Amino acid sequence: MSSPAASDAQTTNSKTQGSRFLRILRNYRFPLFILAGVAIGAIIGLVFGERATVIKPFGTLFINMMFTLVVPLVFFSIASAVSGMSSAARLGKIMGGMLAVFAITGVIASIVMVAALGIFNATDGVHVEMKEPENVEEVGSIGEQLVQTVVVDDFSKILSAEHMLALIVFAVIVGFATSRIGDAGKPFAQFLASGTEVFLKFTSIIMYYAPIGLGAYFAALIGELGSQLVGDYVRAFLVYYPVAIVYFIVAFTFYAFFAGGRRGLARFWGNILEPTTISLGTSSSVAAIPANLRAGERIGVPRDIRETIVPIGATIHMEGSSLSAILKIAFLFAVFQRDFFTVENILIAIGVALLAGMVMAGIPSGGFIGELMIITLYGFPAAALPIIQIIGTVIDPPATTVNSVGDQASSMMVARILDGKDWMDKTEDEAEHDGQDSAHAEAADTAPASER
Repeated sequence: MSSPAASDAQTTNSKTQGSRFLRILRNYRFPLFILAGVAIGAIIGLVFGERATVIKPFGTLFINMMFTLVVPLVFFSIASAVSGMSSAARLGKIMGGMLAVFAITGVIASIVMVAALGIFNATDGVHVEMKEPENVEEVGSIGEQLVQTVVVDDFSKILSAEHMLALIVFAVIVGFATSRIGDAGKPFAQFLASGTEVFLKFTSIIMYYAPIGLGAYFAALIGELGSQLVGDYVRAFLVYYPVAIVYFIVAFTFYAFFAGGRRGLARFWGNILEPTTISLGTSSSVAAIPANLRAGERIGVPRDIRETIVPIGATIHMEGSSLSAILKIAFLFAVFQRDFFTVENILIAIGVALLAGMVMAGIPSGGFIGELMIITLYGFPAAALPIIQIIGTVIDPPATTVNSVGDQASSMMVARILDGKDWMDKTEDEAEHDGQDSAHAEAADTAPASER
């Protein structure tokens, strides 16, 4: 028979565990509601098939609200972050660190997919019936597409999610101009900062509808994709989804640990559920920008870093797209009975995947250009185009999720590179002060001896 003291201890432990469980539920109740909505939507789509598309308008309502919100939020957040930077040197370091991290993670993702395909012989015996595409989109030269990526010919076109890179460039220049005019720019800088807070609050209001909207959208998505998950296309599904899940867990765990050790790991996984569910449910990295910014703030990523990298990353950082590009290339090699696993073909494929995941992703019709590049570079016929387009449709949800969450992991790594291993302990003001001291030191080093 247990003593009264032992009984009291067991009761205390039970109450502690119960309160801890309730605290976890309370802290994560909203992301769990979103996840439950997506799961219920997936079940509805699987059960009812194409009939589930009848509830798609409820999802479209949420998607449209998010895309309406994202343009002003991206403008205010980037312009405000740049205007508040202590120097142009800080911006340059953030951009340099960002591009380096984007390139490295894209190459790692590509190598992971090559390894998975080689180990599991995933494309052996693939046979797909080909049809000539009826209409091939004219996208113009690469030079024209690059120009259209960073500038538009009318201000009204800036106010569109379709020209996100042009909007980002515009916001960076506005922020830089604001910081360069000193005291005269302070009222406008305050307006930009206030605008950021307003649209972040706007985001939190819209998110109350997210469980319903994402559930409806995902039900329609699964209902529509059901007919495509047949025959050899199920191979792409069965290869990509496990690889994407393993990459999501293992790679992002490593990146978060590199960025902030155990504490960075805990903060990353403790705050990433909301961006994960939104990107999975909407198949849009852009739609997940508001949730990603909020997650970055809770993780402790410095404001100038998160508000620069997350919006830009949603446009030009696509680890999931790098994974999918390798799969598409290997799939076509199998269809045309060619050997993908030669050193030359693999190196070219990694280069194409990096272009598809960084450069092409930010160009209007960039996904289509990337697919055309794959076909023409390897000499495949035009009939191969519908094959990789269907593969892209089937694997789009997890690819987008990897893309979006990868932006958050990248922002943490850039913070680690720029602000040191103790970046999570610094306040926003301390980070800016360190950047200012660094800029002053650089200016002193480059100044003529007579001015020192």
